[in-house]
Amino acid sequence: MNAIFMKTRILVILFFSYSIFCFSHEYRNLLQNQADFSFLKRSLILNQNWVSYPDYLDRKGWDQLTGDFKTEIIKRGEESLNYEWKVVKLTDYLEFERSGSRQVMETPYNSNITALSNLIYAELAEGKGRFMDQIINGVWTCCEMTSWALSAHLPAFQSSGRSLPHIEEQVIDLTAGDLGSLLSWTWYFFRNEMHKIDPVVSIRLRDELQRRILDPYMERSDFWWQAFYALPQTMVNNWNPWCNFNVLTCFLLLENDQNKLAKAVYRTMVSVDKFINYTHGDGACEEGTGYWGHAAGKMYDYLQLLSDATGNKITIFDNPLIKSMGEYIVNSYIGENWVVNFADASPKGGGDPGLIFRYGKAVKSNDMIGFASYLHNINNKKSYYDASRDIYRTLENLKYYSQLITTQPFFSPIYHVWYPETELCYMRNKSGFFFAAKGGHNAESHNHNDIGSFLLYYENQPLFIDVGVGTYTRQTFSEERYSIWTMQSDYHNIPKINGKSQKEGVNYRSKDVKYIESKNQFSLDISQAYPQDADIEFWRRTYTLNIRGGLEIEDKFVLKKVHEFNRIHFMSIIKPDVSLPGKAIFEINEKQIQLSYPKEQFTPEIEEIILDDPRLFRTWGNVVYRLMLVAKEKKRTGDYKFSIVPL
Repeated sequence: MNAIFMKTRILVILFFSYSIFCFSHEYRNLLQNQADFSFLKRSLILNQNWVSYPDYLDRKGWDQLTGDFKTEIIKRGEESLNYEWKVVKLTDYLEFERSGSRQVMETPYNSNITALSNLIYAELAEGKGRFMDQIINGVWTCCEMTSWALSAHLPAFQSSGRSLPHIEEQVIDLTAGDLGSLLSWTWYFFRNEMHKIDPVVSIRLRDELQRRILDPYMERSDFWWQAFYALPQTMVNNWNPWCNFNVLTCFLLLENDQNKLAKAVYRTMVSVDKFINYTHGDGACEEGTGYWGHAAGKMYDYLQLLSDATGNKITIFDNPLIKSMGEYIVNSYIGENWVVNFADASPKGGGDPGLIFRYGKAVKSNDMIGFASYLHNINNKKSYYDASRDIYRTLENLKYYSQLITTQPFFSPIYHVWYPETELCYMRNKSGFFFAAKGGHNAESHNHNDIGSFLLYYENQPLFIDVGVGTYTRQTFSEERYSIWTMQSDYHNIPKINGKSQKEGVNYRSKDVKYIESKNQFSLDISQAYPQDADIEFWRRTYTLNIRGGLEIEDKFVLKKVHEFNRIHFMSIIKPDVSLPGKAIFEINEKQIQLSYPKEQFTPEIEEIILDDPRLFRTWGNVVYRLMLVAKEKKRTGDYKFSIVPL
């Protein structure tokens, strides 16, 4: 068993820190170039004097900060006044190994964190001590846990390679960091109130935060997300800014020794520089729009917190790359809360208006500021308050709320967006189509085998889609990843060539990528995304979005040898009518969209795919469809043409 999970551990690490990557880091080191250790040490504001929120006893201050949300905040806390704190059992951790389920362990754990978060906000809003007993119950429950990390993440960081936490190996993962940050704010706001109940509570909490967060971060350099030893090829994804933000929060709230604090903060700066270095100069989020809030968004929170703690002496918000990373969320918005999605990212949700607004203010982006107000308004001004476990993000959003609601809503769809290094292309036309396609390689963070795939929306509704990813399990981040159908190229809008599907790995990538704005055209050679035994000389796919018409797709190819019939795939949430040869009709928004194909070259087949995964079901409903155009002839050379137009 140990050998098996050591293998899993290695695979998980490789997935997140792929060490053979085609784009080298650009060693910008923006933070380190902004401030060396001595300057940082002189600039840090000590003793939490950087905190801009009211003290717990400042009732007027909390009334002003919570504003219109005070009643809602207290009501949510009241719902947890009789909450029964859940024990995460030993077998809950082992379930990850036994069945691959993450939810068995995560569901009770996340339930506890949600209840604790609601209680904390309610007590801050009301200030009468009514929620304190339940808060310390929650704090004590957390302190009694062996680890704050998730069962799914422990194998990558523990020497045992197992999912059961070891008391002598404290792991900082996303959730351990989130809880550490939450509890650090709890200690900051309520330590005196806890002390009145029993000094042991606040003392225990402070000791646990030292043992679980502060010490491991300074003593260990082998958390892959720290990226201290990143090679030019090493992947650095959203874990880096997310975990470093949490660690920075803990140190700033808990450590008052100037030298120790400066060493810790500088260490986070070195680490976050690795993420910024890894990010392409075009600013696109490789992981997809749905991860923007965890990647660029968490980087922003980190940078803002660092700026706060140094009296704005250490700030890189004027750097064009940081602004481009922020504006990606605006550019990737399709409409009606649909966003561009590739790989594991979700297609739903335009982002957190408060976060986008604050980021936009920091980088002076009117597009982001107006878009944040636009999002808030189209969602009927609901759900702005989020009782997040991230207290900093929640309180900052509350602090900026009055500015957000007095900002003129603004979103002007851009007709052409091109990210040349990430190889993402977005285009719109006057007929109501939104198109997106990608190049890149098949070892990106949260990768699917999808080189050359595209999305097509009509009047802000999905027509041809990327299905995304189902509920995470052990298989999702293991050697079994590409046995999952949603990861495979056959379930993306790309061809199966000569009987072969695309392969995962950095060497499987696009070639000769071209974007011609004047022609509304994106093209690439996808031959290298397939294995050698596909015997492809070249396969050039060209997309042309007509200004007032539809989408034209052309596949020109030459094969070295011919083995099997080619298949062209189209994924949709709409079942097409293929009763007429050469035509597939899709009904959308009470209108018809026609996909035309050469009837003499292809036979259509339709596969109905039932979605029984909750994550996929919530997005697409209970079924999606795969239209397969199967070539009638095995040909060594060919030129396939398809058109998609409204009728």
